[in-house]
Amino acid sequence: MSTIMDDLTDGIAARVRTEREVRKWSLANLAKRSDVSKAMISKIERGESSPTTTVLGRLCGAFGLTLSTFLTRVEGHAGRLIRASEQPSWVDPETSCVRTLISPSAGGPIEMVAVDLPTGTEVMFPASIYAVFHQLVLVLDGQLTLAEGEINHLLNVGDCLELGSPSQCSFSNKTRKTCRYLVAASRRE
Repeated sequence: MSTIMDDLTDGIAARVRTEREVRKWSLANLAKRSDVSKAMISKIERGESSPTTTVLGRLCGAFGLTLSTFLTRVEGHAGRLIRASEQPSWVDPETSCVRTLISPSAGGPIEMVAVDLPTGTEVMFPASIYAVFHQLVLVLDGQLTLAEGEINHLLNVGDCLELGSPSQCSFSNKTRKTCRYLVAASRRE
């Protein structure tokens, strides 16, 4: 497994800056669209701070990208086949949540990501991501508490949930065992 961690802080920094500049957005404009402070975006772009999953999710939502597409652009992988040993993983510096890109071509018609959510961990994503992408969540191991806005779902092994209308989502592991789940995403039409 290829691991994206501190050694890619510079790559994440450059990609955030590139995505912002391609859109001709100022720091203030990206801050407004993502609900991430200008100061934090500036620190990320300078490589002084490694963003959490929540912060990176907000930035990706503003860019109209899935987190996996963004991370693939950082690593520069392309092609129709990605071996298990080449699947890039990114570890959230705050929660130790691990996201592993399973699909060979992020940005393709379907993206798949495996997530290992440690015990006692919660990760939140803004509604903006779900406005752009249709997602399914399949629990592979453990138990996942998923809140879609005000609706709470308790998912066990084998349970698959199709996310509904765009709303803020919270993924929580309230058990004593790591939860592993798969997310499949496709762009909404």
